Amino acid sequence: MIDKRFASLADAVADCPDLRDGATLLIGGFGDAGVPERLIDAIRDLGLRDLTVVSNNAGSGDYGLATLLEAGCVGKMVCSFPRSAGSIVFEDLYAAGKIDLEIVPQGTLAERIRAGGAGIPAFYTPTGYGTPLGAGKETREFDGRHYVMERAIRADIALIHASAGDRWGNLTYAKTARNFNPIMAMAASTTLAEVRQLVDMVDPEAVVTPGIFVKRIVEVGP
Repeated sequence: MIDKRFASLADAVADCPDLRDGATLLIGGFGDAGVPERLIDAIRDLGLRDLTVVSNNAGSGDYGLATLLEAGCVGKMVCSFPRSAGSIVFEDLYAAGKIDLEIVPQGTLAERIRAGGAGIPAFYTPTGYGTPLGAGKETREFDGRHYVMERAIRADIALIHASAGDRWGNLTYAKTARNFNPIMAMAASTTLAEVRQLVDMVDPEAVVTPGIFVKRIVEVGP
């Protein structure tokens, strides 16, 4: 069977055909939990430009996603919380007109990504109807209630963080890191996973993300 382990972060991102200027990236994490910070740094070092990044927030402080933004790699953010605590880098870029923003309600964002992984092209939700977030979108009425049509999100690359993984790419997660990472792993052409620990085999009863969704995996330690 395929051994998906890579010896280093640089090796894990090297020669990946879906990693290119203008690519769309799903970046896991919920607040600071479960963010693939080491893979983000490796992508930053490639010097890519005009990336579209889909994430729950727009980074915080001067680490993780904020470093990718500060390096000028990102042209557009798609997220729920662009002004979360410490999101100074994004706020400065947005105020200067150097980055575009699409705000998506958190539940809608999760469902758009999940739909992308499940092969569902679009769905209807009442969230956002009659607000600026629903402007210009198709609407329908079901049983007397109005709904907005939202399109699924699929990406070229997903960067995810897991607690443990094996050589086949099977993954488990710790606590809140399970929030966005598993659905993002399913919704990209290529999923790169950083794990705290590589093990001989993840217990089949404990697998959250099956290895079929993971192309490359690298151990980054605690």
